[in-house]
Amino acid sequence: MVGLKPSDVPPTTAVKFLGAGTAACFADLLTFPLDTAKVRLQIQGENQATQAARRTQYRGVLGTILTMVRTEGPRSPYNGLVAGLQRQMSFASIRIGLYDSVKQFYTPKGSDQSSITTRILAGCTTGAMAVSCAQPTDVVKVRFQASIHLRAGSSRKYSGTMDAYRTIAREEGVRGLWKGTLPNITRNAIVNCAEMVTYDIIKEKLLDYHLLTDNLPCHFISAFGAGFCATVVASPVDVVKTRYMNSPPGQYRSPLDCMLKMVAHEGPTAFYKGFTPSFLRLGAWNVAMFVTYEQLKRALMNVQMLRESPF
Repeated sequence: MVGLKPSDVPPTTAVKFLGAGTAACFADLLTFPLDTAKVRLQIQGENQATQAARRTQYRGVLGTILTMVRTEGPRSPYNGLVAGLQRQMSFASIRIGLYDSVKQFYTPKGSDQSSITTRILAGCTTGAMAVSCAQPTDVVKVRFQASIHLRAGSSRKYSGTMDAYRTIAREEGVRGLWKGTLPNITRNAIVNCAEMVTYDIIKEKLLDYHLLTDNLPCHFISAFGAGFCATVVASPVDVVKTRYMNSPPGQYRSPLDCMLKMVAHEGPTAFYKGFTPSFLRLGAWNVAMFVTYEQLKRALMNVQMLRESPF
């Protein structure tokens, strides 16, 4: 698919929607252990951590993954993968697949290009829309990633993904599935703006100044830049989101209370816990997702054009 030439026909909204969800799932499969390592590093140091968590210390990305494999088994870095894929099919399809359509909606009629403000507004809008639909899948994903089950320890709290949805709803109410919605909306609005706007602008400038053509190297550089910017601006709210989602009822009164307790007990550097795996994960995820997404759009449009061709 890399050799495909850009189609003169712009991809439809349906193609973008399906392509974004599929590409995001592929990227998740490649980078999920990094995301799990990030979650473990982010929750390390919580006051009400379990005895198992206090005995297990994580150091660095590779050290965290190796410790998990040694103490919990080789499948542990992929805890929550099913919920993660469910999340991407609903989440990425909206925030990435609908970005161009929402950007055009906000762009004044007659304008050749969208302004930075318009792009940021589009990123915030699709990010918030995506969270409102996919929040329960994110809660379950984080719970699985954060749970520590030593090989000789007790049985798992959730027997599977669907059991997790039912158990959380039964024990914490339906609101439990929407726990952390506000910090998640904040985090994903920021991430979506950083990713989509940065990717959009870098790609546009590379093409406008004829530094690259609309091909794989252009997509790679744009995606890598988007991943770095997203990590820098979103890490603090991402840590708060992860801790609040994973906390038992009553530990924190609100996301703000979670943030204040983090600062009081661990200092401001706590907001950047897990930064390295966050960057490795977001950088790798963005490269895998955007490169796959661009190729899928072209492939799907080629298929659609072939089906519509009379010959």
